Amino acid sequence: MSETCIFCRIVKGEIPALKVYEDDDLIAFLDIQPANPGHTLIMPKEHYPSLAETPDEELGKLFIAAKRAAKAAADAVGTSDFNLIVNNGPDAGQIIGHVHIHAIPRFADDGHRHWAKKSVSEETMKDVAAKMKDRLG
Repeated sequence: MSETCIFCRIVKGEIPALKVYEDDDLIAFLDIQPANPGHTLIMPKEHYPSLAETPDEELGKLFIAAKRAAKAAADAVGTSDFNLIVNNGPDAGQIIGHVHIHAIPRFADDGHRHWAKKSVSEETMKDVAAKMKDRLG
């Protein structure tokens, strides 16, 4: 655990949170600045700075818990739709350097929209695909 990480401090009980789930490895609590009612943060108790730095064996447990929390949050606020979002790194919008998944219940009229689409050339698409294939093996 990190001494300065706000999420590690929540795990240790130093900062209060509206916990909705906790086990030996994971914790889930309501976001204090929610996008919608029921907006929940799900994370491992162990400090991993980002999704990319989280061990593979932890990710299965994390995503199963996120699915369960998202379904519970959506049901609690009267919808069946939700987003699961992971911001990996500051350029992707990650503000707190402790891996976490946002589970956000969604409604038809909530005003949230998908990100803007960009026009990417076919040449660039092929170049990126080739580089990804090389890295993925």
